[in-house]
Formats: sequence, structure tokens, C-alpha cells
Amino acid sequence: MKTASYAIIAAFLFTGCFQQIAVNSLGTIMNNGFEVLNEEQDLGVAAATIPSNLKLLETIIRIDPGNDHYLLLASQGYSSYALGFVEDDSVDRAKVFYQRGRDYGLKILSHHRGLENIYSKSPEEIRAALSGLSKDDVPAVFWTAIGWGSYISWSLTDPSALADLPKVEQMMLFVLEKDSTYYYGGAHFFLGTLYGSRSKILGGDPDASRRHFEQCLKISDGKFLMTYVYYARSYAVQTQDRELFDRCLSSVDSASIDAFPQARLSNSIAKKKAQLLRAKADDLF
Repeated sequence: MKTASYAIIAAFLFTGCFQQIAVNSLGTIMNNGFEVLNEEQDLGVAAATIPSNLKLLETIIRIDPGNDHYLLLASQGYSSYALGFVEDDSVDRAKVFYQRGRDYGLKILSHHRGLENIYSKSPEEIRAALSGLSKDDVPAVFWTAIGWGSYISWSLTDPSALADLPKVEQMMLFVLEKDSTYYYGGAHFFLGTLYGSRSKILGGDPDASRRHFEQCLKISDGKFLMTYVYYARSYAVQTQDRELFDRCLSSVDSASIDAFPQARLSNSIAKKKAQLLRAKADDLF
């Protein structure tokens, strides 16, 4: 009887060990998979591949729910998928995926004192809690803010969503302070869009927006093409600068997709979004 009990325990231990080895192996594959996807220029291939990868990643997270690395991949993955392949066709679906990106990021941040139950915190409380974080925490804060901010940008008729925008702004200001070059100047990109999408009366700051976009372009040497798209879409439209609008979109059109190999997918998406935005130009100006 005792021998049988030992055998059962050993089987459970072996199963758990084997499962962890499998998770670690899949995690390595996922890391490489995301890098390969970022280098893909064919939007059809990427659109067909990303959803299954995200569901596989969620399976890994279910097995290893406390792994911040996998949570970060999910946060980045869902927000990137929503921006690149969903929001232009279905805002409602995009909002669902942006929420997932936000929520996976918030699971990471909830491990830090003062950032748990973040919805009940004021922007000042969030700023104070973020002050205790380091540069190592920048990716989690950045991708959480991207998912959250993008969800808000598509929920402008929802007062409760808009009320969270100052919290997201504090998160991105933290990224700007700790590592302004992270993700090709992503904090500048976000803040440029935030300040450039609204008129001064509604809290916008066109001058600050332009400074952020120009700094973002400087960081990537103009190679991260999505910056031009959002520069045109937010600042240029808000200030009714048609010349800048056309110049930004022309910069996207003329850029070689191979000039920035590690961001081929993003740049391919930028080229598509530039075409869609140009088609709306007469309605925007």
C-alpha cells in the first residue's frame, strides 16, 4: 500500500516537472516567434499566425500564471494585434483586445506596492507608486499604458473610461523619465498622440505634441513609420496642417520596408494605415 502511494506521488511530481519543462520550452519558442513575427512584412501571414500564437501564450499563462515574462508578451501581443489587424475593421473587437492587453499588464503591476487595485487609485497615488519602480519595470508600465490608453481612445463617449486617462498619462510620463528610447521612443509617440488629438480647450497641447513626435522620429532616425501616421492623424489634423499631413504620409509611402528589419511588420501596418488615412483626407481638412 505504501509502495503504491509513493508511486502515485512520484507520478504527480514527474507530471509537474514534465509540465514545467514543456512550459519553459514553449516560452522559448514564443520569444523567438514574436521576434520572427516582428520581421514579417506580409500582413496576410501575420494576421493568420498571431491569433493562434496568442491563444498558445494564454495556455502557457494558465499553467504558469505568475510568470511576468509571459504576461508581458500577452500584454504586448494583444494590444499590437488590436492596433494592426482589428481596429480598422471593428472598434468593438479592438476594444476587447486592448482590454486584454491592459489587464495582462496590470497583473504584473499589481505585484508592486501601491499599484494593486489600480482603478481605485488617483493619478497622484499612481505617480507616487511609480516613483518606487526602476528602469526594469518600463516594459510592463509601457504596454499596460498602451492597452489602457488605446481602449480609452476608442471609448470617448464613456465618461468612466475618460476619467482614467490622467492615470495612463502618469504611467507614460514614468516611461519617458526612466527610458525615453524604449520601443523606438514609444513614450514620445504616445504623448504626442495624446496631446495632439485634442484642442487646447479640451486639454490638448499642440506644441508639446509636435515636440514629442519630432523627438520620437529622432530616436528611430525616422525608421519607425507608425510615428508619421499618428503625427498626421493627431497633430496635423488637429492643427489643420495639410502640408505636414501629406508630408508625413509621403514619408511612409517612400520608405523601404527593409530599412528597419526588426520592425517590418509594424512598418507594413503603417503603410496600410497611411493609405486608409489618406483616403479620408478631404473629410479631415
